[in-house]
Amino acid sequence: MFFKNYFTLLSEKITSVDSNFLHEASKKILALRGDNKIIIVGNGGSANIASHMAVDFTNACKIPAITFSEQGLITCFSNDYGFENWVSKALEAYAKEGDLIILISSSGESQNIINAAKTAQQKGLDIITFSGFKKNNRLSSLGQQNFWVGSSDYNIVEMTHHIWLVAIAENIILTNTVQESS
Repeated sequence: MFFKNYFTLLSEKITSVDSNFLHEASKKILALRGDNKIIIVGNGGSANIASHMAVDFTNACKIPAITFSEQGLITCFSNDYGFENWVSKALEAYAKEGDLIILISSSGESQNIINAAKTAQQKGLDIITFSGFKKNNRLSSLGQQNFWVGSSDYNIVEMTHHIWLVAIAENIILTNTVQESS
C-alpha cells in the first residue's frame, strides 16, 4: 500500500505543472546565443540533479551547461567567503550577462542559493528557480520563472524537480531534431 500511495502522490506532483510553463523554460534555454550557457546549481541531492542536467543539456541538447560541483571550488570559496556566499563567488568568476541560471532548492530557503539569485540579478542573468515546501519561499520571488512543488517531503520535491528538468531537456531535444530535419 505504501508504494502505491507514494507513486500516486509523486505522479500528482509531477503532473501539477502547467505544460505551457515547461515550454516557456524550454524556449528560454533555446534562446541562448553565442557563447552563453546554462549554469545550474543546487545543494545535496539538488546538486546531483544539477550535475545530471548540466551533462544532459550539454551533450543531448547541444547547449553548453555547467555546474559548480568541483570540491576544490566549493571548499575554497566556502572557506574564503563563507558557505552562504560560495555560489555567488562562483557566479562572479564564471557567469556573464546573457547566461541563464537554474537554481534548485527544495525548501527555497537555502541562503547560498538565495544569495546566488541576488548575484545573478545583479549580473543580468535570466533566472529559473525550482523550489518546494512553502509556496512563498524566498527563492520563488527571485526568478523570472519559478517552478514550485507543493510538498514538504524532500524526496517528492527533488524527484519532481528532476523529472520536470528532464522533460524540459527532452522537449529541447525534440525541438532540435525537428529543426534539423526541416
